[in-house]
Amino acid sequence: MGYFDDDDRVNGKAIVTGKAKFIAEHEVANVTHGVIVGSTIAKGSITAMDTKTAERAPGVLAVITHLNSPTVPGYDAGGNPVKGPTGGKGFQVFNGPAIYFNGQPIALVVADTFERATYAASLVKSQYQKNEHTTNFDEAGKSVVALEDARYKDNIRGEVDGYKNAPVKIEAEYVVPIEVHNPMELHATIALWEGDDKVIVYEKTQGVKSSQRSIMNAFKLKEENVRVYAPFVGGGFGSALRTWPHAIAALIGAKKTGKPVKLVLSRDQMFTMVGYRPFTKQKIGIGATADGKLLGITHEADSITSMYEVFNERSVDVSRFLYACPNVTTRYHVYPFNVSTPTWMRGPGEATGTFALESALDELSYALNLDPIELRLRNYAETDPQNGKPYSSKFLKEAYQLGADKIGWKNRDSKPLSMKEGEWMVGYGMGTGVFGAGRGTAKALARIFADGTLLVQSAVSDSGPGTATAMTKIASGIMGIPGNKVTFELGDSSLPPGPTQGGSTTTSTLGSAVYDVSMALKNKLVELAKENSIFHTTEIHSAKAEDFVLENGNIMLASNRNKKISYTDLLKQNNLNQLEVTEESKGNEEMKKYVAYSYAVHFVKVLVHPATGVVKINRVVTATDGGKIISPKTAESQMIGGVVGGIGMALMEEGVIDNRYGRWVNNNFADYHVPVHADVPHIEALFVNKPDLILNPTGAKGIGEVALIGFAAAVANAIYHATGKRIRELPITPDKLI
Repeated sequence: MGYFDDDDRVNGKAIVTGKAKFIAEHEVANVTHGVIVGSTIAKGSITAMDTKTAERAPGVLAVITHLNSPTVPGYDAGGNPVKGPTGGKGFQVFNGPAIYFNGQPIALVVADTFERATYAASLVKSQYQKNEHTTNFDEAGKSVVALEDARYKDNIRGEVDGYKNAPVKIEAEYVVPIEVHNPMELHATIALWEGDDKVIVYEKTQGVKSSQRSIMNAFKLKEENVRVYAPFVGGGFGSALRTWPHAIAALIGAKKTGKPVKLVLSRDQMFTMVGYRPFTKQKIGIGATADGKLLGITHEADSITSMYEVFNERSVDVSRFLYACPNVTTRYHVYPFNVSTPTWMRGPGEATGTFALESALDELSYALNLDPIELRLRNYAETDPQNGKPYSSKFLKEAYQLGADKIGWKNRDSKPLSMKEGEWMVGYGMGTGVFGAGRGTAKALARIFADGTLLVQSAVSDSGPGTATAMTKIASGIMGIPGNKVTFELGDSSLPPGPTQGGSTTTSTLGSAVYDVSMALKNKLVELAKENSIFHTTEIHSAKAEDFVLENGNIMLASNRNKKISYTDLLKQNNLNQLEVTEESKGNEEMKKYVAYSYAVHFVKVLVHPATGVVKINRVVTATDGGKIISPKTAESQMIGGVVGGIGMALMEEGVIDNRYGRWVNNNFADYHVPVHADVPHIEALFVNKPDLILNPTGAKGIGEVALIGFAAAVANAIYHATGKRIRELPITPDKLI
């Protein structure tokens, strides 16, 4: 697709040189600073608050609590307490005295400097009516009852628990702990009211339009009176997929003081205020024939949510569609605890579910004495097992082959404890990742100027995958304009509505809009060119857009490339400074006949020290079926980033709560371990790179989620191969191996 000299990010230089401004770096005149005060209990209610000392502290403009907060029109009248978790209704900050989790926002201090606001926040004192809280899943027992909802009903295909009748079967329990997104950029909001009913918000968000809607709904404002900016987002991984209470608190603070308020969460607040991957305990039973044909899968999962809001990610669903199996039973339950609401974290549902499924399948392969890849191939689904529909594209077999060849899978001794390098035990493992490949609705504007430059706009944010680069490449390729003359503008809710960046759909959804608007602009240029004397013949008037070629800023006849005119000359001769088109792109009707998924196969080589239990990831090969790869370098970076996250999930990441107080223990980067450079080997990312033109005109499928999904299982499987020890609870730390 292209006119780039290379595959670099279009905004890469701005990011690495500091020219790019992230949310907290934006300069707003007369800005004040907000700091949130959190509760020190996990359940109960506030009986009294002493804010006088804080209010008298130097530079303090306001201390806002449930006792003096301006009304938020979209909130429930009468405040808390809520009667129980509800779907889609988040915590309503400063709307009552009830306490649902430790660290819950109970006050906002606004001062003229951040340091003064921080000091004053330490002076706010509260008294509570404390009730007994529940944060320990294992000790909760029958005191916590699973939520009742149609979404949680058992799903049965074929015989209930059919695996139990199979000649070869395994049963096991797997645990995924709380995991926290922890992007480097802290969540931040700058709120600036222009009168009572108009507001400008700089917000760390993966969806400027979704944040705009949330603010509109909360404050009952018109769409044109809410403008959200997010030009650069320093990582989200799902944590920025919604508008959290701290953002509403910043708007409340700005309204109360009449001044702009900047609010930046602290690192410890990132653990309690912007979601996490929920603790999930899973049980899997798998049965097969002696030659490895699956007869039944039962996948059960218990997960947590908050006391005030339902969150569910249905981690069991992946077992219903990844492999061909006649009898599948899934059971999923969600339990309310005194914690903040979990949220989507990269690979939601499937990342948790595949740790269990792909680990269990590996266990079954040893029980059958069958190669793990061969077991998967014998149960390869040629059509969707849930509905029988064909796939719009599926090249998972090619991904298996690509990855296996690259890592040298055939040289692996299949027996556990059979391979060594010096004193280190060696293990090879693999796991499959799958995620739905969707396409939503988006609009894009394309404007070509008389100087030959092209501007493309859409209200989307870019939390790291290189969206601006991919969209620039699509427009550049269609319009025949060098990439350095194309600008993709994003991160502003006033632009044509684009999608929220999540669920691996941005390139498919927005790429289709950019494709369509570029084609529409090409057609406009062709219509102008037909009237030009260079092309002005009877035959030309009946010519179609495909009879013309756009290349290097020129439009020319495909049959005679000597007949050409530059866009610059064409516009000038028509007295036009610019030519503009806006197009909306939606999913096609044809896709109703198909289903679409992206796939990745992760291959891992580990070294395990027998005396210390230390695990080193020695080599990673990831092979992906992600449709047409629009931007190879940023796609490779996506896969590498997912693998790094997968290393953390497999070996390090675990949120720990002191259940005596319902309080986080390791809410910092010293105690919550994430991979550093020394933990990450060279990662080889391979792509099948075959387009899915049924899904969308670019042929691209999403890859952001499958970059991580299935990876933790690949590591666990490799560790078993190295040591003969099957670890079913993440993270796999040395103490579990010694």
